[in-house]
Amino acid sequence: MSDIEVRDNPSHRRFELTVDGEWGGKADYRMRDGVAVIVHSEIDPAFRGHELAARTLDEFRARGVKVVPSCPFFAQFVAEHPEYEDLVADYR
Repeated sequence: MSDIEVRDNPSHRRFELTVDGEWGGKADYRMRDGVAVIVHSEIDPAFRGHELAARTLDEFRARGVKVVPSCPFFAQFVAEHPEYEDLVADYR
């Protein structure tokens, strides 16, 4: 069983995934008018990235922050997991 951690690194505006202490991925975001725009993600090919996406979105939900999943990976994740649709901001 792996030790998986996802934590916010606000000084770099990204959530970082570590697995057993090793880098596993990141999700970059920008705050705009109180909305988190997820602009880019990178995942080590050894990991599918679902932990990064789910935990990032769960943290924004806990903070009461809506998101714009402009990153294709996060957009697909939200489309495949309707339990996160309520987090998506109508941002135009």
